[in-house]
Amino acid sequence: MPAKKGAAVGYAAVMRPEILFPLFAPITSLKGVGPRVAPLLQRLAGPIVRDVAFLKPHSLVRRTPASLSAGLDGQIMTFEVTVDEIQKPRSSAQPLRMRVSDPSGFLTLVFFGRFGDQIATRHPIGAKRIISGKVEDDKFGRQMVHPDYMVAPEKRDEIPELEAIYPATEGLPARRVRTFALEALERAPELPEWQDPAWLKQERFPAWREALARLHAPQTEADLAPTSPHYRRLAYDELLAQQLAMAQRKAERRRDPAARIAPSDTVQKIRADLPFAFTNAQERALTEIRADLAAGERMSRLIQGDVGSGKTVVAMCVMADVAAGAGQSALMAPTEILARQHYETISGPLSAHGVGVILLTGRDKGAARAEKLRALASGGVKVAVGTHALFQDDVAFHQLQLAVVDEQHRFGVAERQRLQSKGWATHFLAMSATPIPRTLELTVYGDLDVSKIDEKPPGRTPVATRAAPMTRITEVEGRLREAVAGGAQAFWICPLVSESELIDLKAAETRAEELKQTIGPSVGLIHGKMAPAAKDTVMAEFADGRLSVLVATTVVEVGVNVPNATIMVIEQAERFGLAQLHQLRGRVGRGRRESSCVLLYDPPLSETAQKRLDILRRTDDGFLIAETDLELRGGGDALGLKQSGFPDYVFADPFTHRDLIAAAGDDARLIVGRDSDLKSERGKALQVLQELFDWKAGLGLRDAG
Repeated sequence: MPAKKGAAVGYAAVMRPEILFPLFAPITSLKGVGPRVAPLLQRLAGPIVRDVAFLKPHSLVRRTPASLSAGLDGQIMTFEVTVDEIQKPRSSAQPLRMRVSDPSGFLTLVFFGRFGDQIATRHPIGAKRIISGKVEDDKFGRQMVHPDYMVAPEKRDEIPELEAIYPATEGLPARRVRTFALEALERAPELPEWQDPAWLKQERFPAWREALARLHAPQTEADLAPTSPHYRRLAYDELLAQQLAMAQRKAERRRDPAARIAPSDTVQKIRADLPFAFTNAQERALTEIRADLAAGERMSRLIQGDVGSGKTVVAMCVMADVAAGAGQSALMAPTEILARQHYETISGPLSAHGVGVILLTGRDKGAARAEKLRALASGGVKVAVGTHALFQDDVAFHQLQLAVVDEQHRFGVAERQRLQSKGWATHFLAMSATPIPRTLELTVYGDLDVSKIDEKPPGRTPVATRAAPMTRITEVEGRLREAVAGGAQAFWICPLVSESELIDLKAAETRAEELKQTIGPSVGLIHGKMAPAAKDTVMAEFADGRLSVLVATTVVEVGVNVPNATIMVIEQAERFGLAQLHQLRGRVGRGRRESSCVLLYDPPLSETAQKRLDILRRTDDGFLIAETDLELRGGGDALGLKQSGFPDYVFADPFTHRDLIAAAGDDARLIVGRDSDLKSERGKALQVLQELFDWKAGLGLRDAG
């Protein structure tokens, strides 16, 4: 759990080391943080002192004294001046203006607001003052609006020559935030060293308390960079806390006894009936999963594979193994249309070999639903496919041994746990088509074993990808009309749902109406603001062929399978992330027919946008594309990773600190292997680290395996 959220205030406080008590005090314990300021500071940092101590300055101001004649437009500068003249405002809408001078020139200070009289009283004509702020060359002359500092010469020490600038919010300026951050830093104690001495020496890391102090006292811009030694130290601490918690969770699960499930002959029979052979990657994934299930320990594994790589068929084989041993499986998908697709994929092959399968969704009512529930409770049905309906209170399984969750990040943690709680020590298998860069895999899946399906089934026709400027949209519409007349189906993706004054894009509703005029009434529309049932209805009409063109926002990104859809048009493609474009392209090319993807863009393209579209034209390897996206876009949330379960770090940056991620993962595994209970001297220090960052508590809440 990210430290920034401050979520551990009430978490087993009696277990927290006493040395951390000052950092886990509420922010209201900071001087000046009363009922009005507390909500503002909490919005910026979090609810406890630690969160404020972890608040990073984002820039550095150097306030070098100068003469007025040396003032530079747009620069923050410091001058010693005399107040020459005060021009009070004639109305509340006008500012107070104060003319000041030194022997080299003059400057106008501008003050907006209701406190003109107080300003004039505190700084009377003839008074000498030290002022510091941003110089501006206005049409009326050189001025400084609301100086950051304005003090008498004897108080010049109150103006720092170097000042770290912190985030601010309305009602809470950066200078006050700085005061709170420095007080929070004072509360931070010297903590026992939890890092390996050889690693500290190799990386030239300062001690934890020193690193935090340097963060708040930058001397140069380089001190603010995430590549500085003190910043890297803090980032590594955070990564190690997370990786250690994940490694512990993984080890704990392996200690949980669970049903031993042996490979069955049923799977061989099912595979013999399939019209295709498994790829080497599918064989490898099935072997890894079967080894887990036969070990007698609770499995927590992820199948990560690109769109159309055959994850569901592998899961189906595992469910057949479970059924052969009299156990039951549940496959949960985030939407009804996806659940129905999974049901259609697996029900035929399984039923043909005596494995009963039901589909359970929110649409099931009355007697039909009751009959399905009886079949599950009695054990007569071995596989249930469904949506959130699977974990409702009245759903009972006879012997649930395997929970399979598709695109697990789209479910809440409690939802996944409720499904697993329908059985005892339920094995857990997640499936994800969201490509995560290999370098970041540990941060998202460090507590899961991962099976990769990195090959496409033979016979899949590559999607021909082309880029074209938006000026050719009429030509694209004309070709689309011809293709639809020949029986083709197409997706048309728009990046907005409604007109925006800020972004000059045509909205999805407008595009759908235009395409209806060009192509005819068989154009449908689906977007994120629609009710789930309405989305499912439109998607079903498209899947059944009643709609020829589906105009959509990115709600179709993951999982929708319409084999007859062979054309994907993505409007304003340069506005999408590379991984997202790849996911969208994966909606076509799922049948045997030749498919195409047209990336419409607004010229001129930036260099990064050009590289993004080029890599899409060259490859359909989702893992390579995800790595390239990370390289092109750097850190932050460029990949939409937070929606994929990606942690919300405070110090660690997934791009800049890639090397530290792997090192933290290795260190965590060694620690758990040698000192799983953290009883050694270093282990006790690591317990302090875990409590400091809350990862131990957080994983207990987020874990669903």
